[in-house]
Amino acid sequence: MVESWIAPLETGDPERAWDYFVERYRRLIFGAIRHFTGEPDDVMDVFARVCEVLRENDFARLRRCAARWEPERQLSTFLYTVVHNITIDWFRRRDGRPRLSTVAAALPPLQQRIFEYVFVDGRSHVEAYELLRSGDAPHLAFGEFLGELNGTYRAVRRSPHGDIAGQLAVPPPSLPDAPSDPAVAAEQRVLLARALDGLPPEDRLAVQLYVVDEMPAEEVAHVLGYPNAKTVYNRVYRALGAVRTHLAQSGIRGGDL
Repeated sequence: MVESWIAPLETGDPERAWDYFVERYRRLIFGAIRHFTGEPDDVMDVFARVCEVLRENDFARLRRCAARWEPERQLSTFLYTVVHNITIDWFRRRDGRPRLSTVAAALPPLQQRIFEYVFVDGRSHVEAYELLRSGDAPHLAFGEFLGELNGTYRAVRRSPHGDIAGQLAVPPPSLPDAPSDPAVAAEQRVLLARALDGLPPEDRLAVQLYVVDEMPAEEVAHVLGYPNAKTVYNRVYRALGAVRTHLAQSGIRGGDL
């Protein structure tokens, strides 16, 4: 059953959709904010900012939330990440945002964000990717993110203090070679993307890295923060059951994986 706030949004009544949305997710939004602060004034100020961001540009963020809704998947995980990102930005603006280093200031905007998340904030690569997807780059593919991540590390290593800066973050994974036939690769990625969309976010990334990008299990465990390669095997094995069912309906045999 479609959530009550989506229908009026699709029929041109965003204000009514907004009222339903706030009623449905008010507790989740306040809970995400209180993860950072219990100060009542700050909580209310951040809540007001979250509402402002979700409503701006003709409810663009709210429409993005609606586009991600599916009956079998909870929207709460994505919304929590969005609120998390907005809350961090609010506190940085209020308390004064640290200046980026000279090397970061010379980077393209997307790589500046990656530098900030990974080198300044000490976040994992997966956290940085999810934050980018929830804010600045909602359509960024993980393979594209890895390219930007590697570009950021190359720029840091070329800087005068690159050896020191490089120790502040986990080294990026190496990128696999692209398939020899671009048409085949494109078709496979479309079919796999549809199958992967039905998985939980962390399982989806594990399958993407280990199966699609052919990253070694030890490296996948390192990137995702799993204790060992066995955890990767177990997660991917379970996830592939659902993926294989979808691919079989598209005419791809199990051995083709």
